[in-house]
Amino acid sequence: MALILLLDDDDGFRASLAETLADLGHAVRAERTLAGARAALAESPRLALVDLRLGEENGLDFVRHARAARPELPCVVLTAYASGENTIEAMKLGAFDHLTKPIGRAQLAEVVAAALAHTPATAAPDDDAIEHGLIGASPAMREVQKRIGLAAASDATVLIGGETGTGKEVVARLLHRHSARANGPFVAVNCAAIPAELIESELFGHVRGAFSGALADRAGRFREADGGTLLLDEVGDMPLALQAKLLRVLQEREVVPVGGQRASRVDVRVIAASHRALADEARAGRFREDLYYRLDVFPIHLPPLRERLADLPALAAHFLRPYGKRLAEAAQARLARHAWPGNVRELRNALERAALTARGSTIGPDDLALGVGAAGEDAIPWDAPLADAVAWLEARMIRRALDRAGGNVSEAARALGISRQQLYRKLSG
Repeated sequence: MALILLLDDDDGFRASLAETLADLGHAVRAERTLAGARAALAESPRLALVDLRLGEENGLDFVRHARAARPELPCVVLTAYASGENTIEAMKLGAFDHLTKPIGRAQLAEVVAAALAHTPATAAPDDDAIEHGLIGASPAMREVQKRIGLAAASDATVLIGGETGTGKEVVARLLHRHSARANGPFVAVNCAAIPAELIESELFGHVRGAFSGALADRAGRFREADGGTLLLDEVGDMPLALQAKLLRVLQEREVVPVGGQRASRVDVRVIAASHRALADEARAGRFREDLYYRLDVFPIHLPPLRERLADLPALAAHFLRPYGKRLAEAAQARLARHAWPGNVRELRNALERAALTARGSTIGPDDLALGVGAAGEDAIPWDAPLADAVAWLEARMIRRALDRAGGNVSEAARALGISRQQLYRKLSG
């Protein structure tokens, strides 16, 4: 039997949870205020269940206090209003877990057992400067948010995996923003976008005259990121020859510029990202196994959008907010049926395109241009009145022209053979 501290200002929920904990064989000290919970620490509880919203008070203030007064005490944060922000902040402060109400008996028993068996290594730092997190409250994204909070409190190397368009750079920026290096630089390098003959100079710098065209010294991205965070995006596309040099930099924390003789110390937190499964690439000999293990200290995997469709409404509302438009129910259903091979990046592009081309403030399924759907809703409306068919064709021609022009209205208007003012009127009509 363990003494469990329960902090919640909802009398009904507190009584119900206390009863369930007692049924599970535990003693309970129930409190409804921060002052009462702080005083209860004198009784040496082995676990604290803490509500996030306590009227005018915030449960995270208790977590901060507990981390200082009783760093060995695991705290589980409870909330009916889970968000990326409060999930990341709770985990960064050292919470053992972050659960969404209501909580079932089986889930409660599992987390209590795990928390009681857990011995935290160190207290997490206190930091109130928490900004917005990843959008979505699906179980898959909640796990990602928790891992960001856990990783942000350390300097460990992080390897972010996931398909193209899932938001790997967004996660890297969040890790930097919530870390002790937040005031330092954040430098991102796309290893797949740099020619093989230039990537060594890009990363490690060069001295003047090192090669043809090296007219001046260059610091390189590692030294630019000194005191901050360096994101090596698409690290799986890095040439094998350079991987050995990267491994040495990660081990020694010093870089030698191309053509130089003197090594420079660097203080950099490295975050790597790849859409490739680097473990498979290493087994196939396309990626150094020793480098993979050096990078894979704290892995974070981003789920594809098709595995978190529950987040579609929140994502859609976020992307459409600047345009003042909303999705019709049929359009929301169309989004849910799409396979999303391009993930969140594809969703954002589709919604921004639809916001530009949809007439009025509501976006319908035909405005989404997601290809032929399950119900064939994008087929040519042969049986529609002529005026409707013409409007259908015009909308698709405008959308196609904007796509080809990269959203440039002037270029799209020229391609359509109309004035820019005419196109603006059609877009707002």
